[in-house]
Formats: sequence, C-alpha cells, structure tokens
Amino acid sequence: RRARAAVRRLRLTLALVSLAVLIVAVKLASGGGTAPRLTPLQARLVALATGQLGYKTDPPDTYCNRFSAYWHAGALDCPTANRDEEWCADFAAWVWRKAGLPFVYSQGPEDINAGSVSFYLWGVAHHSWHPVGSGYLPHPGDVAVYGLDLGTSSAQHVAVVTSFSPGSRGPNVVNGDGERTGFSVVETGTDQYKADLTGNGAKLAGYVSPPPLPVSRTRGR
Repeated sequence: RRARAAVRRLRLTLALVSLAVLIVAVKLASGGGTAPRLTPLQARLVALATGQLGYKTDPPDTYCNRFSAYWHAGALDCPTANRDEEWCADFAAWVWRKAGLPFVYSQGPEDINAGSVSFYLWGVAHHSWHPVGSGYLPHPGDVAVYGLDLGTSSAQHVAVVTSFSPGSRGPNVVNGDGERTGFSVVETGTDQYKADLTGNGAKLAGYVSPPPLPVSRTRGR
C-alpha cells in the first residue's frame, strides 16, 4: 500500500508540474490575453521554449550547455557531455527542431548554426525575413534577431518570440544564453526591443518566421 501511495503521489506531482509549465506557456503566449489563438505549431514552439526556463549552464560559470551538445557544436572542453560555446542560436534552433521543423544545421551560407546571424541569412534565403519597420507583426515561434550588422555579417543575439502586443517596442521572448537574471541562463524578456546584453544592449533588427511543417507531419495532426 505504501508503494502504491508513493506512485500516486509521484503521478500527482508530475501532473502538477506539467500543468504549471502549460500555464506559463499560455500566459507568455497570450500577451495579456490580447493575442489571437495559437495554432498547434505555435503552441508547441512556445511550450518548448518556456519549458526550458531556468536552465543554467553546467558548470554555471561557463558556456557549457546541452543545446550546443545537441547539435554537436562547440568546444569539447566541458567536464560533462555538454559543449562549450555561446548558445542563443543553438537554443532557438533546438526549439525549432524539437517542434519538427525542417532546416539544415551546418556551416553553409544558407544554413542555421551557432552564429546568430545565421538566422537572418537563412530567413533572407527562404523569404521569411521581416525587418523592423516593414509592418510585420511577429508570431509566436518566430526568432527575433538583435544587433544585426550587415557590414560585418554578424548579429549579437537571437530569441524565441512567445507573444507580441500591438504598440509594444519589442516582442515578449524566451532568451537562450541570457544574462539578465544570471550568467548564461534561459530566461524571459518582456517588450524586448534590445537584447539582454550588458551595456546598452543590441537593438531589435527583425524577425525570422519558421519553416512550415512537412506535409506528413501536418496531416498527422
């Protein structure tokens, strides 16, 4: 009986944790209740991003993280199976891939990789880049690009959009490799028109829409 009671308590705890994660995702995606209803894909993208909130690198004073390890990217100098590199782009790419989205993670000129600018380059190549000032309103699951410098073909940061309120200067996001609440963590950003970088930050440059799901995945929903 004690064993059965323990199992019931464990199941109840897991159910409550899952409910809490879902509530956080819905709140972040709702933008205060003004956002339109999410598509199943958008809801999954938001849930994947918010489900990682609070994640910290290991060791905590390094860039050793599991998202770069997922892509087999970064230096092999971590004491664990993690990989060592700045990882905001690896996190955003992880969210897209775990949602089932098709793209190539590699070092080609139109591939997504650990460089933040790769999302911009991929977006331009796939006609899904929306610069600030174009009138485009971002959707949950988009990737926001910050500190874009076309002269050096670089960007300073990317983040996953969870919602956007009309009239705001920037979107509500989940940052991988954030540094507002700690060193190299997953954290939220509200009305984030500048990246959560030290100093004056990096201004929002635009958004990249995710690719559509493969037809087979769409039919299976």
